[in-house]
Amino acid sequence: MCEDDHENDHAGIGRRAVFVTGAAAALTLSTVSFASAAGGTGPRTRTVRGTLPPGSPDFVYVPVEVPRGVREIHVAYTYDRPTVPAGTQGNALDIGLFDERGTDLGGRGFRGWSGGARTEFFVRADDATPGYVPGPVRAGTWHIALGPYTVAPQGLSYEITITLTYGEQGETPRPVYPPERASGRGRAWYRGDCHLHSEYSDGRYTLAEIARLARAAGLDFINSSEHNTHSAHAHWAGLAGDDLLILLGEEVTTRNGHVVALGTDPGTFVDWRYRARDNRFGRFARQIRRAGGLVVPAHPHATCIGCNWKFGFGEADAVEVWNGAYTPDDEVALADWDGMLVASVRDGRRDWIPAMGSSDSHRSPDVIGRPQTVVLADDLSREAIQEGIRAGRSYVAESSKVSLSLTASGGRGEHAGIGERLRVDADTPVTVRLEVTGAPRCTVRLVTDQGVLFTSDPLPVSGAGTVRWRTTASYAAYVRAEVRHEAAAGPLPGALAAFTNPVFLGS
Repeated sequence: MCEDDHENDHAGIGRRAVFVTGAAAALTLSTVSFASAAGGTGPRTRTVRGTLPPGSPDFVYVPVEVPRGVREIHVAYTYDRPTVPAGTQGNALDIGLFDERGTDLGGRGFRGWSGGARTEFFVRADDATPGYVPGPVRAGTWHIALGPYTVAPQGLSYEITITLTYGEQGETPRPVYPPERASGRGRAWYRGDCHLHSEYSDGRYTLAEIARLARAAGLDFINSSEHNTHSAHAHWAGLAGDDLLILLGEEVTTRNGHVVALGTDPGTFVDWRYRARDNRFGRFARQIRRAGGLVVPAHPHATCIGCNWKFGFGEADAVEVWNGAYTPDDEVALADWDGMLVASVRDGRRDWIPAMGSSDSHRSPDVIGRPQTVVLADDLSREAIQEGIRAGRSYVAESSKVSLSLTASGGRGEHAGIGERLRVDADTPVTVRLEVTGAPRCTVRLVTDQGVLFTSDPLPVSGAGTVRWRTTASYAAYVRAEVRHEAAAGPLPGALAAFTNPVFLGS
């Protein structure tokens, strides 16, 4: 028998408490309570309603007292979407769940996040909705986490229906993760897409579809990067193979920008509940590195709400300069990254931030592998791929059809490739050579700390060609290559077909 619905009204100001979780301010509402298992045998439901005003805190927590004997928690929610004037944000309400271990920053009690992608979810010991983590349903105070992403001037009215099902719990499956090494080709160039989404966050692709499309795109490796959840990690093992390395990570999606945790240890969760003003990002960047991952700010100049990167680049191991189809915000990101290169050589620093590109694919017709990062690595393993990315031994291409080889050589047989340094005297003649395939009618530009110093004629329709340029280290502290479409081709005039990380010149 199902117990009758019981309603809680969260509209009263007196039933709210504002507190700080160690980062962004949060709002905790009054507790939703349920009878013990001894009071009946069927599911029990509570419905709570309330309205959040404009200017609400980033996170609103609904405490739920879960008694002993519960085998499943099910949550469904709705909220109003009123008409708003042009240029005004409407309502968008994210949702997630923390268990009895609490909501403290760091996520010890984290049990899942679906953002705004789902209207309902469940958690049991033996299973959970994608985006959520199966595990024991223990007695105590759980919290439904609401994230009022945007609130209309009229406010955001919501309704949450919580159903507890009583009974014996199932057995939590032991997670199995993909291997950290694939067969590979020894030291070679490997192609990868490190920013992808599936049904485990706000994507529509299944994991199997992503693996199939990655292989079809000629990729050698991918990185699992769901928004604010690691729940997909334990579901990739059967899709890896000798031909496809699957790295595990997360897209940490804060209100002040997104960062890809690339290749972390299996089961690593990285919290996202902070803004730049909270001075917490360094803590979580260090967590990513302790877990064996790379810190990669994503689409730093994207125009969506909360997407623009505001944490600075002091903690970055690389930066995602090209995200999906090439658009004006990618052009801004490319120019900004080049400015960082100029600053590093101007200040005499040897440290620099390599660039990457990823598809950020969510659903068809998003193209997995457009763009892709092509990495020179000693083998096809997590450690080797990360080392190549961190060193900047990589370039970005719009597809597997495009290949680049950029080298610089001196007069005595010295030579260096992408991400390396050619150690020559300031006035030693240097020959820069770029070989291109798969870029018909594209134009090559060689870019230095002094700007664009060489532009080629269009490549032939075959897409293959070689350009050479002579310079010195006193004239160019670094050289990097851009391969651009004709003005009439591509998603915007002169869109990139590929670009490289720099070769540095000089002692």
